[in-house]
Amino acid sequence: MERMKLNLKSVQPRQGLSWVVQGLKIFGRQPLGLTGLFGTFLFFALVSMLLPLIGGVLVLSAVPLLGLVMMMGTAAAVRGQVVSPALYLAPFRTDITRRKRLFTLCVAYGISSLLILLVADQIDNGRLNDLQELMAGGANDEASRAELRALMEDPALLGGLYTRLGLTVLLSIPFWHAPALVWWGQQGVAQALFSSTLAIWRSKGAFVTYAAAWVALLAASGMTLGLLLQALGLANLLGALALPLGMTLSVVFYASLYFMFVQSFGAGDDKGERTDEDAPDEINPPA
Repeated sequence: MERMKLNLKSVQPRQGLSWVVQGLKIFGRQPLGLTGLFGTFLFFALVSMLLPLIGGVLVLSAVPLLGLVMMMGTAAAVRGQVVSPALYLAPFRTDITRRKRLFTLCVAYGISSLLILLVADQIDNGRLNDLQELMAGGANDEASRAELRALMEDPALLGGLYTRLGLTVLLSIPFWHAPALVWWGQQGVAQALFSSTLAIWRSKGAFVTYAAAWVALLAASGMTLGLLLQALGLANLLGALALPLGMTLSVVFYASLYFMFVQSFGAGDDKGERTDEDAPDEINPPA
């Protein structure tokens, strides 16, 4: 595999919105291929969770690999190629140095995520598990609803939720671009983690815009679906349709990571196509 020359760039804040738009556009090109790629990971996650003790750790450790493979699939879609779940085999077929680095990233992310969950569990004293069990049961009777209200007002639960969110955000920063930097840039683990952190810091305005755009898109999508079903008298289908909507938006999110990477680390002598008139030239990484 040819090494991709990387030039760290500062991205304008408005580009954060274009990343979301480009993710939506590329999903429109190959919805089945990209969804199949994401669905393959979900199947792996479901099977892994059947394994006691290590199943959850395996799923957490595989998240960086999911991000990389989704970026590879998006790159293939940009080039007009077929997106196939066979892309998951590519990291295992690469040279041993790159394979070891990707494995190290996955293990480090999995262990760090597990530690975050353990710390948050200590803070909320298992309140989140109680909440999940209560909501899974439906909370239809008055006693269950009262218990639900009490849990929602529990400071320990809120503390655990804020801890999970805050530490997960901090963890995601060095790992955001790291798998792609190892794969396309052939960087070492430490260098990739540092480069990812530096890239997000230099383009923090764009990332804030990106996050705000996602919050708006999620809210608008959920509200539109709810109002539409209510108008059609099908409000009882909201729960059933929320799952495919969530999966679609998840695919779009992971597809947008490719555009973030190539616009943050674009190489000036690579040629690409434009999918957004406000965006700089995209880069088609080596296959």
